Amino acid sequence: MKDNAALLNVVDVEATCWPGRAPAGAVSEIIEIGLTVVDLAARERIGKHRILVRPERSSVGEFCTELTGLTQDEVDTGVSFAEACRILAAEHAAGTRAWASWGDYDRKQFASQCAMTGVTYPFGQRHTNAKLVFSEAYELRRRQGMAEALQIAGLPLEGRHHRGEDDAWNIAALVLDMVGRDAWRLTSTTD
Repeated sequence: MKDNAALLNVVDVEATCWPGRAPAGAVSEIIEIGLTVVDLAARERIGKHRILVRPERSSVGEFCTELTGLTQDEVDTGVSFAEACRILAAEHAAGTRAWASWGDYDRKQFASQCAMTGVTYPFGQRHTNAKLVFSEAYELRRRQGMAEALQIAGLPLEGRHHRGEDDAWNIAALVLDMVGRDAWRLTSTTD
């Protein structure tokens, strides 16, 4: 077993979405959690995981399918949000292991959905906004999307963009790029 301090969970979520406002009664809900485990000491990605989540108050429409590739039939085979959070805690040490995402959307979506559903937030407070760290490392005036950041770093986009498991894998590559530049730093959040 690897030292938990050397491991980082890189998380990317996909959620129900619409081209404009959500339909009446619907809310944006996580439908896929992509997670890549990064061994910071060895400087390698050591695990790629995917958790499909069944939405309860919304559905996957045509716009969402075009963006993510996920269909309602596919997410219907997923687990409940509560079960997904339990899996993150039990199988991926989410409560004790530092984690990162590209921007703050993923962290805020988890916090919001946990508050809305009464599910215990699965993560600890050691979250790093990898987009912010990347922007600082490359001295960029504007924070880049993940695909643009990969181009700047000279890294390939692997898999499908806006697919949680593939985006987490690509974000992990960007984290490792920053580790190689001695620019990676773990931060904490308290809200």
